Amino acid sequence: MKVLVLCALVAAAAAWPNFGYQSDDAGGASTAKKQHDVNYLLWKIYEDVQDETLKQLGETFDPEADTSHYSDNGAAAHKLVKELKDGRLLEQKHWFSLFNTRQREEALLLYDVLEHSSDWNTFVGNAAYFRRYVNEGEFVYALYAAVIHSALTHNVVLPPLYEVTPHLFTNSEIILQAYRAKMTQTPGKFESTYSGSKRNPEQRVAYFGEDIGLNTHHVTWHLEFPFWWDDAHEGHHLDRKGENFFWVHHQLTVRFDAERLSNFLSPVEELHWEKTIKEGFAPHTTYKYGGYFPSRPDNVEYQDVEGVAHVRDMLILENRIRDAIAHGFVTANDGSTIDINNSHGIDVLGDVIESSTYSPNVAYYGSLHNTAHVMLGRQGDPQGKYDLPPGVLEHFETATRDPSFFRLHKYMDNIFREHKDSLTPYTHDELEFSGVSVDAFAIDGKFETYFEDFEYSLVNAVDDTPEIEDVEISTTVSRLNHRDFSFKIDVTNNHEEEVLATVRIFAWPHRDNNGIVFPFNEGRWRAIELDRFWTKLSAGVNHIVRKSKDSSVTVPDVPSFQTLIQKANEALASGSELNLQQYESALGLPNRFLLPKGNSNGLEFDLVVAVTDGKADAAVDDLHTNTKFNHYGYRGVYPDHRPHGYPLDRRVDDERIFQSLSNFKQILVKVINN
Repeated sequence: MKVLVLCALVAAAAAWPNFGYQSDDAGGASTAKKQHDVNYLLWKIYEDVQDETLKQLGETFDPEADTSHYSDNGAAAHKLVKELKDGRLLEQKHWFSLFNTRQREEALLLYDVLEHSSDWNTFVGNAAYFRRYVNEGEFVYALYAAVIHSALTHNVVLPPLYEVTPHLFTNSEIILQAYRAKMTQTPGKFESTYSGSKRNPEQRVAYFGEDIGLNTHHVTWHLEFPFWWDDAHEGHHLDRKGENFFWVHHQLTVRFDAERLSNFLSPVEELHWEKTIKEGFAPHTTYKYGGYFPSRPDNVEYQDVEGVAHVRDMLILENRIRDAIAHGFVTANDGSTIDINNSHGIDVLGDVIESSTYSPNVAYYGSLHNTAHVMLGRQGDPQGKYDLPPGVLEHFETATRDPSFFRLHKYMDNIFREHKDSLTPYTHDELEFSGVSVDAFAIDGKFETYFEDFEYSLVNAVDDTPEIEDVEISTTVSRLNHRDFSFKIDVTNNHEEEVLATVRIFAWPHRDNNGIVFPFNEGRWRAIELDRFWTKLSAGVNHIVRKSKDSSVTVPDVPSFQTLIQKANEALASGSELNLQQYESALGLPNRFLLPKGNSNGLEFDLVVAVTDGKADAAVDDLHTNTKFNHYGYRGVYPDHRPHGYPLDRRVDDERIFQSLSNFKQILVKVINN
């Protein structure tokens, strides 16, 4: 019997092509080889794959040849192949939007095939094969999602999306110049400007919404925590996904308000279904195929969108959600009630508002966030009269370019605040870390920001032909950065033994746009999270120095596409290790974006530190030794038992409670822009 099984395995191996993938790890290939393959699968995505081995693999691979190489026995592969043979898939060289239901289903069919691949040869074989047939946008989305979530690709760094699909991040005027450079074989470096003109006050903060690092952060979060995620299908739960949805968008909203104050603009006003959309938007961005992103004129009244929703439907959904907040419970689809009048309620509410597959009752509460993005994105052509492609709000890569994105999320943020303010405020005893006191809090260095030029490649923005060599084509864009600084915190531990502590650092603007000091309760809701980390406090006095570049809120820039290709090729050629671990996550904000811009006079901020009980806070062990980005999850588990924003997440009726805490310190600082 063993002989027969062995013969069957040998025969299956012979039928399953292997293109040099040696078993250096459990995935069947070295990290360098995996990085190399992902690089070339995404390089020049609208052309034939540029690597000969991958090209041959794509031409000869049969996804259905041996279903033993799949964790689902090939079910996903059979389904996608059938859709392909039946001619049901979206054609190539056509726009793709995740908010288009059918297009999303197709992208997830490929994602399922990759996710169920049990070894690297199967994963890369499927990717190379379907790259030849699947719509390019669907392919990029499926591959990015699979690399992020697959156990086979833990150490693979995804190339920056702004160099994979530059047209989504770059003004169309620059794309046209890139084409001209390619056609004339003249290398070019072109200076990008932000969309709009100085006649538009919103231009003052365009550097924030149009920052390619912020765009990358936004799309990466939605890839890490996709609304389509199904636990039963994927095999594990995304811990506190709904709360993370609230917090990441809350932070984008309060950061945008801080940028507006830095530029002498009032905080953003919420959009509402019954109010006029005052500011229009001209994206100055084009699809690779499918035309320009639609514009929206000023002073538009919300209109029903054909095939999406009626305005009255959105009002009904909003009222149902607000009613749930008022009652303190959500009604599940089986008629039972789920209590949200607690710390976990924000997680349930986030799932409801987005809505994700985690929503307990999609039929009743609908999908306020996702539908709102489509509704707002289509206001330039709500009835489809002109057959325009989707607007920027219908892509996570481009959504923040439109200032109305932040107005839309201010609207949802106010709903979240309504819930948070309904919760009982924390008491002194709940906030205190007994035996621990913050004696001093200061900044080593200055809160000083500046603008710098950043260059990225546009080679992948233009069409290719084997007869014409590539020329260097790039663009430079001005982006916000800040000088390095450190937080200096003196903490006394009056216990005789070492204790674990959580250090939480926030800042909020000291005054509003009229020069009036924000009351503590208003300021804390506008708090920007600057860092959160765990440390061991020895008995006695502890001197903590925390560098800005180590903030758990931020991540470094991903290396350029060419750098990733070069490093992977060098590691393969030499047989050496590929050390790119610090870039494995692009989930956080860019580390240069930690501070708001401030202004030349110095914009005042209240800077606070809260040192809380790390033993009570920590959801996993050894967080004080962890150096990886873990702000939204660590090995599948949210690392902090406390809510996002703790201890500032609930209303404060009497700020003297915080002033009396020995483990809390507040100082006034200035952010200067030079």
